[in-house]
Amino acid sequence: MVLAAVVDGVGVVVLNRPQRRNALHNEMYEAVPRILERFAADDGVGAVVIGGAGQAFCAGGDVRDGGSAKATKGALASGGRDDQEAQIAARSALLADNARMVTLLHEMPKVTIAALPGAAVGAGMSIALAADLRIAATSARLIPGWAKLAFSGDFGGAWFLTRLVGPAKALELLIADQPIDAAAGLRLGLFNRVVDDADLPDEALRWAAEIAAGPTFAYGSTKANILDAQRLPLAEALLLESERMVRTGLTQEHRDAVKAWLAAAKVGKR
Repeated sequence: MVLAAVVDGVGVVVLNRPQRRNALHNEMYEAVPRILERFAADDGVGAVVIGGAGQAFCAGGDVRDGGSAKATKGALASGGRDDQEAQIAARSALLADNARMVTLLHEMPKVTIAALPGAAVGAGMSIALAADLRIAATSARLIPGWAKLAFSGDFGGAWFLTRLVGPAKALELLIADQPIDAAAGLRLGLFNRVVDDADLPDEALRWAAEIAAGPTFAYGSTKANILDAQRLPLAEALLLESERMVRTGLTQEHRDAVKAWLAAAKVGKR
């Protein structure tokens, strides 16, 4: 249900249920975070790509096979208000645990890229938005999907969308619940790149490999700076940013970059 490999320094994760449009299944809630944790700890992995097999990225939670459906479907067992609140708390905890993969994609100290060959629906859209960068096929679409089922949303969809497009636009998109095609996604800044469908696998891997071949500790520190910019006041962010600047200056990748820059400058003066 989930494929994983390391190619050219890139950790590749593929949601592999094409017959179900890669809808999330119980086993995937465990497998994807486990793979992401392994890639995060592997010094041989400089960037991570997550994609979907077939013609879709991910159709969200699989309502046929359970999984998150257990948390959101069905009436509460009879009992008093305290009893029902306890059941809601238990279901909420299950759903949040299933969503660990979005936290890992967002917070791991490596650049993550979502490669979308087609539709990303509901939780699938959230997974795509959780990545640091997104490359989409021309046939790709982001579909919130929750409002049509009178759901409020899960897997951090509103959280990520708000940070990407702002609160008013995020609310508009979630309430409208209309597909966001590749052109609109690029215009809104939800997609960083759009390529022909046939080119998506190669282009996604090429982009990730370029990042993996670069100063990955510096890139990870830059990612941390951007995360801090969204949660901290400037004074606090500056202190952490300054510490990362000092730490990156102590690395071999910094020394190598300086040598390469000096060599290029010397050639340019000739």
